Amino acid sequence: MEEEVRNDETPVAIDLEETPPGHKSGFVAVIGRPNVGKSTLMNQLLGQKVAIVSPKPQTTRTRIQGILTRPDAQIIFVDTPGLHRPLHKLGEAMVATAASAIPDADVILFVVDVSVMPTDEDRMIAEMIRQRTTKPVILVLNKMDLLPPENVKPHTEAYWDLVPQRADWMMTIATEGVNLDKLLNQIVRHLPEGPRYYPGDLITDQTEREIAAELIREQVLHFTYEEVPHSVAVVVEEYKEREGGGVYIAATIYVEKESQKGILIGAGGQMLRRIGTAARQEIERMVGGKVYLDLWVKVSKNWRKNPAMVRRLGYGR
Repeated sequence: MEEEVRNDETPVAIDLEETPPGHKSGFVAVIGRPNVGKSTLMNQLLGQKVAIVSPKPQTTRTRIQGILTRPDAQIIFVDTPGLHRPLHKLGEAMVATAASAIPDADVILFVVDVSVMPTDEDRMIAEMIRQRTTKPVILVLNKMDLLPPENVKPHTEAYWDLVPQRADWMMTIATEGVNLDKLLNQIVRHLPEGPRYYPGDLITDQTEREIAAELIREQVLHFTYEEVPHSVAVVVEEYKEREGGGVYIAATIYVEKESQKGILIGAGGQMLRRIGTAARQEIERMVGGKVYLDLWVKVSKNWRKNPAMVRRLGYGR
């Protein structure tokens, strides 16, 4: 059964040859510990999904750019892996990727989960920001809907103590878009004047091949539990348009153990079919047409601890 893909939004043409007086542009690093809502926040600010999301920590593994162009400004958001204390080579690569985004950014969005008190990781990140940049910092107090009234004052004050006195702040609910218009105005206010770095209709610097791999991994995260999600990497081996229409994609899902391979495939291949169906539907929304998706599962023992394999699978340098 084919699904109808519709897009009723008319793109807005933006003249790239001339920028208006006072036009602003720059890079905004989205920094925070795992699972505080960084990718959801960026997707909502862009009005389009460019980063996968999951309730499982450390979903984002690489540096992903989302581009928002409007008549008065172009904002390049840099979504980063959650900063944490790494336990393996993959974790080290993720932390290095996130940390390297800080000194390159014009504005830092320090995203926290305000429903809980600051953790050691929050304090570590705050210190890292202080050491690596003097650029403006905006404290994003996310998940305000989960914050009991009696905890508003102690929680917010504890996070304010982590950032410089000059820092702006905003309470948000990223999943619902609450206060994101106000946050966007704060961001633009801190950006320097400058030209547009990307075409006005570009939303991300990722290729469709890269996004497809991430959308497949997103569905693995959605359907599997326990040890499997963090042990998974996806490589798109083939991505080509068919002469009769549609896109053919062949991808390999790597895991670290034979037992994880068995979980991913499932009885009679049922789990892999569920993952493939859901991933195909997401990719079809992205490409606006029919997708033919073939998935394989391979074991690469303890790949997260192997520097060469971590690089081969697209993480780190």
